[in-house]
Amino acid sequence: MLEAVRDRARPYFEASPPAHDWHHVRRVEALAETLIDRHARPVDERIVLLAVLLHDIGRAREDRGEIDDHATWGAREAGGILRDLDGDRKTIERVQHCVRAHRYSNAVEPETLEAKLVCDADNLDALGAVGIARVFAHGAEIGNPIHDSARATAEHDADTGDGATQYDHFYRKILDLPARMYTDAGRDLATDRAAFVRSFLKRFDDKVTGDV
Repeated sequence: MLEAVRDRARPYFEASPPAHDWHHVRRVEALAETLIDRHARPVDERIVLLAVLLHDIGRAREDRGEIDDHATWGAREAGGILRDLDGDRKTIERVQHCVRAHRYSNAVEPETLEAKLVCDADNLDALGAVGIARVFAHGAEIGNPIHDSARATAEHDADTGDGATQYDHFYRKILDLPARMYTDAGRDLATDRAAFVRSFLKRFDDKVTGDV
C-alpha cells in the first residue's frame, strides 16, 4: 500500500512552492525512518510512513486560500485515498489522526506514538540548514522582507515578533520547536539543529549592519 499511496499523494504537490513541496515530504520520510530506528519502543512504521506521505496534501490548497486548515482537510482527503486503496478502518483512523495532529498551529495533540513521530519528523525539517532555507523560501512566497534593520535585535522574540519579516519567524516559531518535540530521539536531533540555527542568527546579526 505504501507505494500506491506515494503515487496518489505526489500529484497534490505538483504546484506546491518550495517550502512545502514533494522534496519536503521525502525529507520528512527520511527523518521519520531515522526516528523510528532510534526509538526504543515498538512503532508501527507503516502508519508513520503513510501519514508522512499524506500529511501535507492540503498545504497548497491552504496557501491558495481555498481551505482554512490543511491538516483537517488533509485528514479527510487521506481517508478517501486509503479507502480507495482498500485500507482497513483502523489503519485509516490512525493515519487520519497523525495527519490531523501534525500541524504546529492547531490545538490537536498527538495521542499515539506514531502521531508524535510524524510531528517530530515534520518539525525537524523546519530546523537546521534546510529549515533556514525553508524560512526564507516561504517568506519570499508571501512577500515578507528578510529583515527590518529599524528594529532592534532584542525585539525579535516570541512575545514581540509580529512576523513582519522572515527573520522574525525564527523567534516566533522555529526556535520553539525543540521544546515541542515528543520523543527523546526528536529532542536530540532538534537540539543539534537548533544550535545551528542560533549560530546562523548570531552571524546574521553581526552582518546586517554592513560590518565585514
